[in-house]
Amino acid sequence: MKTKDESEESTTTEAPLVIHEIGSFFVGGEVVSLSGMPKRARVSTLNGPAHPIEQNGEIVVGQMYVQYVKLAAPRGSCPLMLWHGGGMTGVNWETTPDGRPGWQMFFLRAGFDVYVSDAVERGRASWAPYPQIYDEVPYFRTAREAWEETFRFGPAGSWNVDPVLRRPYSDLRFDAAHFESFMNQFVPRWATNNVRTQRAYDALIARMGHSILLTHSQGGNFGMTAALHSPEQVKAVISLEPSGAPDPLQYDPMVLRGVPHLFVWGDYLDVNPFWVHSMPAAHRWAEALRAANVDVEWIVLPERGIHGNSHALMADNNSDAIAALVLEWLVRKGLIATPG
Repeated sequence: MKTKDESEESTTTEAPLVIHEIGSFFVGGEVVSLSGMPKRARVSTLNGPAHPIEQNGEIVVGQMYVQYVKLAAPRGSCPLMLWHGGGMTGVNWETTPDGRPGWQMFFLRAGFDVYVSDAVERGRASWAPYPQIYDEVPYFRTAREAWEETFRFGPAGSWNVDPVLRRPYSDLRFDAAHFESFMNQFVPRWATNNVRTQRAYDALIARMGHSILLTHSQGGNFGMTAALHSPEQVKAVISLEPSGAPDPLQYDPMVLRGVPHLFVWGDYLDVNPFWVHSMPAAHRWAEALRAANVDVEWIVLPERGIHGNSHALMADNNSDAIAALVLEWLVRKGLIATPG
């Protein structure tokens, strides 16, 4: 007899992937020296002895973690980079909160080598002392912020610590029963590391040779800026609900001719103050790209009859259908060979 957990495991009749290599590396980072730090005593294990610790000395900061899966016979023209949003990590792309295969697996099955990163200060990239290196203490995302503001699971006033009393949007595509699982993915974030993070992403692009960028939320601005810094190496930019974008008064979009851009947006945007104030930057940049004769496609899912999508497009219950829209665009741009 199957247990409940066994019966809920995802099953598939698809053929196993043929993998050439799985690995990881760190990119970016610099050695800095700490001084003026007090001595401390550390207990390394429960009931163990106290060890005196000298905190002054050299440490590495600003590094980014990257995990890759390379196929034995990829069909993509170059690797696909998956870059997460603010207060999140690369786990967003791996498995959905309700236990389904995520976009990492979707695009591996489509034929791409896939690279999933944890940006500076996130997940396995670790973080640095503050205020010695980072200028302030971190922010921690609350459940209400995620539910009502950033991810748009319900309107203002709809969050409640009691799941029975929560009021998600009636057509919400995110499975609200798994909200606590989604909260497990939240990590601290700092507001002072944009330069370090951009430097690490740029270093990743330089290391890769050629790549396609698929970004989410805060990662969108980093991805669009990385393309500006390396237009000959970035073959396409896909931005899922970017929360920011380059300023056309500071950057020349003309350098991105030949680099197609896709923007994808979900539902409830016009009734959410956070997104009402966040979207104009992406609008301005998309229009500047179009004016520079850059290939731009702007997809608003409700305009295509697809309703109920939250900010967590890669975790909503129609995530594979959204990924298929992205894949179809990549096929049209000649960035992956069609089967057969």
